[in-house]
Amino acid sequence: MEMIKIVADPRRREILRLCWDGESAAGDLAAHFDITFGAVSQHLKVLRDAGLVSVRRHGAHRYYRANRDELGSLAEYLESLWSDQVDRLSVLAESVEAQEGRSG
Repeated sequence: MEMIKIVADPRRREILRLCWDGESAAGDLAAHFDITFGAVSQHLKVLRDAGLVSVRRHGAHRYYRANRDELGSLAEYLESLWSDQVDRLSVLAESVEAQEGRSG
C-alpha cells in the first residue's frame, strides 16, 4: 500500500500522532478509539509493515513509536496538520471563554 494511502486513514493518522513524541502501549492507543482492540491492532500492523511505526516488546506488552524519518516530507505535513488543529481549538476555547465572560 502506498504511504499516502496509509496516512490518509484518519485512525492511522491519530495513531501516529499518539506515538509521535514517544512510545505508547498498544492498549493505551486502543483506548483512544471507539473500535475494537483488534481493529486498532490491524491499523498498527499496516503502519508497522510500512515502516511508519516501530514496535518494542516487553513481556506481554507492545510499545509503538512513530518512525518520523520513514515519513519523509509527510512528517512535516502531519505536524502542521496537528498544529493547525490545536490552533483552531485554542481560538474556539478563547471564543467560548469570552462569551461566557460576557454572559456571566
